[in-house]
Amino acid sequence: MTIWAISDLHLSSVQPKPMDVFGPHWKNHPQRLATAWRARVAADDWVLIAGDISWAMKVADALPDLAWIDALPGRKVLIRGNHDYWYPRRVGPLRAQLPPSMTALGGDAADIGAAVVCGTRGWLTPEMPGYEPETDAKIYHRELLLLDTALQRAHQLARGQRPIIVMIHYPPFINGQPTEFARRMGAAGAAACIYGHLHRREDWATATQGTVEGVFYQLTACDYLDFMPVLVRGLHR
Repeated sequence: MTIWAISDLHLSSVQPKPMDVFGPHWKNHPQRLATAWRARVAADDWVLIAGDISWAMKVADALPDLAWIDALPGRKVLIRGNHDYWYPRRVGPLRAQLPPSMTALGGDAADIGAAVVCGTRGWLTPEMPGYEPETDAKIYHRELLLLDTALQRAHQLARGQRPIIVMIHYPPFINGQPTEFARRMGAAGAAACIYGHLHRREDWATATQGTVEGVFYQLTACDYLDFMPVLVRGLHR
């Protein structure tokens, strides 16, 4: 069994939104992603998808995109991204509608055998350009609490015997400095963190990756990865 990761699939089956408006490297990206996925991922592997899965606004409109992912090899774990408006804050009802190969997280954790994975979306932080206390502070503090809850549940499942992987959509470092999300992951003893959201080459160049305070960070935005799932690192020390 292998654990893979990717994020920011930005699928749009119901109301097509061609992603190549954001650059030619996005042209035919679902086909390229599917080809790479099938070449790498086996049926008993896990794929962690760190948000921005579908442009749909409602769950019913996201289901064709989820079915497309379901048809690809492996078992999948999802978290919400900033564009996943279809993904409800309370994930219980969503789980009942998911295809059989999928698990959805929202401030909680899942046992995937060799590791325990937990996560939440994250949010703009006070260090980020565009953060507005009047509109962002409440969501920011709520997401911190969801991360704390997710990490607590992950520790209950891991029992100190298996590594913990954190999935978060927003980057946990800004200009190389840890946000409160990163500080809490490090304090909780997480082994690895995958995140997405970043799509500009200048952001890729400065994104924090590798081991910081015991946590191995990986950027998994699919355009950064050239639309190929990547192995989750930092689990074996």
